[in-house]
Amino acid sequence: MRRLVYRIAKAGSIKNLKLIEEEIPTLKENEVSIEVHSIGLNFADIFAITGLYSATPKESFIPGLEFSGKIIQTGKSVKKWKSGEKVMGVTRFGAYSTHLNVDEKYIRKLPKNWDYFEGSAFLTQSLTAYYALLPLGNLKKGDTVLIHSAAGGVGIFANRIAKKFGVYTIGTIGDESKSDFLKSEGYDDIIVRDKHFSENIRNAVGKRKLNLVLDSIGGSIFQKSYEALSPTGRIVTYGSANFTPKRSRPNYLAVIKNYFLRPKIDPLQIISENKSVLGFNLIWLWEEIDTLGNLLNEVQNLKLEPQYIGKIFPFKETINALNYFQSGKSIGKIVLSVD
Repeated sequence: MRRLVYRIAKAGSIKNLKLIEEEIPTLKENEVSIEVHSIGLNFADIFAITGLYSATPKESFIPGLEFSGKIIQTGKSVKKWKSGEKVMGVTRFGAYSTHLNVDEKYIRKLPKNWDYFEGSAFLTQSLTAYYALLPLGNLKKGDTVLIHSAAGGVGIFANRIAKKFGVYTIGTIGDESKSDFLKSEGYDDIIVRDKHFSENIRNAVGKRKLNLVLDSIGGSIFQKSYEALSPTGRIVTYGSANFTPKRSRPNYLAVIKNYFLRPKIDPLQIISENKSVLGFNLIWLWEEIDTLGNLLNEVQNLKLEPQYIGKIFPFKETINALNYFQSGKSIGKIVLSVD
């Protein structure tokens, strides 16, 4: 059986991504074969394709971390799943494909009344938001949390999760045009990341304590956010959007400049100010199957609403979808339709 995939021979440019036909790998006994119907885009995809992601495979690879679809075959050791069941799942690369073989532990049943697009938009970003807020952020009722890229997929879920714990949420955006959307999502306050950013944080926090910051941007935004933290506050960083290339290939001079100008926090300063800096890369969970499974269960137990789908691109327009995604204009989740 054959499939269509977007494969890249060597990371470095979105233009290196090629749509090709190839044989589906032999199904292992603990795997299920998925007929993919939708694929969720993540910033990690762009970083992997352009070679700026530490987890990027050195050899030829298929990008993509999450998908939804229908099971069409099961390995001989698989007892829980049957052909025809609708599922959503995660994978350590490989999702940009019309068919996918994946270990049964990495899939979950598509919730009733959810479509494939919503399924492919859920797991990675809800896990990122949950892991940043709870296991690392130690979120508590009455806390105040500052959430960067608030109109993005992680930001949307972070606000929804935080609200379930009685938290005051402040969302930041790079464009005022996204503010009405954040209001509809229930953010308590909204900040545009302009030249008055530090002052805007102080005004939004007011007499509260800033207990937690979720940072996916890095650079000066990270620095100013750290400075705004109250004593015992925590900043959790899980991305560096300031490194995101605006073109198909990274501007390596700009990358080098951002690298050398990146914030540097002195451990003695952390101690004296009684603040914490925590960072994580979600993809390490792919190797910790039991931990990943427990976290997935905790996220699903929150009964979150499906993700807001900002735009749907046909599978054959994947490169256009990636170009749009990296522009920073999107709201919510960008997904690919394989139908």
